[in-house]
Amino acid sequence: MKLLFIYGSPAVGKLTTAKEVAALTGFKLFHNHVSIDCVRPVFEWGSKPFDRLVDLIRVETIREAARENVDLIYTFCYAKGLDDRHIKAVLGAVEEHGGEVCFVMLVPELPEIEKRVLEKSRAELKKVNSVETLAILHEEYEFFSPVPERESLVIDNTHLTVGETARRIISHFQIPFSDA
Repeated sequence: MKLLFIYGSPAVGKLTTAKEVAALTGFKLFHNHVSIDCVRPVFEWGSKPFDRLVDLIRVETIREAARENVDLIYTFCYAKGLDDRHIKAVLGAVEEHGGEVCFVMLVPELPEIEKRVLEKSRAELKKVNSVETLAILHEEYEFFSPVPERESLVIDNTHLTVGETARRIISHFQIPFSDA
């Protein structure tokens, strides 16, 4: 099992890139808002039950994919320090079943992130969708540091198409293209 763990600040293109990689490779896609959308109707954003359930859904879904040898793409807004425990849990869930975690950090330039955060699709998915909120998050959290103790493929996708970004990931990790 191979887990492509695509991370970065809000609005860097994680989900867009993940969808393209999935279409080209046949990997399954488990993006971070699937778990959020599951829990949000019951528990308030940021509450202890909300955070606990979102983390549980994410880690156990990844663990089951590893157990069943399902290649998977996972998107995540990694904040240095705050999310290190989650990274260790994901690594453990995959590696205990002989899987491999491949980290990809997307880092477009800030003006590009500010442009992308305003795209309509973000509001539809209840994602961060204002420059003001993005600025607050960037001030509060460190989104621009790579995951510690593991190598990440770092891609500045400011001037790349989604197809070019996806192909760089696929090539770097030597993932075969899907026959479909």
